[in-house]
Amino acid sequence: MFTETNDVINNLGMASGMLGLFSLIAELLSIFFVWMLLQEVKWESFFRFPRNAKARMLQVVLSVAVGHMLAQFILQYWGYTLLLKGFVE
Repeated sequence: MFTETNDVINNLGMASGMLGLFSLIAELLSIFFVWMLLQEVKWESFFRFPRNAKARMLQVVLSVAVGHMLAQFILQYWGYTLLLKGFVE
C-alpha cells in the first residue's frame, strides 16, 4: 500500500518538474524570439543614440515583458488543449 502511494507521489513530482522545465524553456525562448524581433526596429527614430545603455535597457525590458506575455499565451493555449482531451474522449 505504501509503495503505491510513493509511486503516485513520485509520478506527481516528476510531472510537476517536467511542467516547470517546459515553462522555463518556453519563457526563455519567447524572450529570445522577441529580442530578435526588436533588433529589426529602427531605434534611431526613438533615440538620438540608439546603441547607448538606456536604449539597450529599454530593449531588454521590452523583450522580457513581451516575451513573458507571449510565453503565457503559449502555455495557456497548451493547457487548454490538454483540457480538451478529456472533452473529446
